[in-house]
Amino acid sequence: MDEETQRPETTGTEGVVCALCGTGAGSDNAPPTWLCSVENGSLSYFCDNCARTHIRAIESRLDSAWW
Repeated sequence: MDEETQRPETTGTEGVVCALCGTGAGSDNAPPTWLCSVENGSLSYFCDNCARTHIRAIESRLDSAWW
């Protein structure tokens, strides 16, 4: 991923936010269908749609920068 490309914050004023698409969970807790990942010491959340789209990469333990 280029340094110029920035991802949305994983937590914001509306609560938990998807690290890929920026969808907000609407609360401080991620819904049970969301995925939580720790990469390079940083906690990231992924919504159910993004997790479903990238499930093979997730199961292969690829960093989200490769998705």
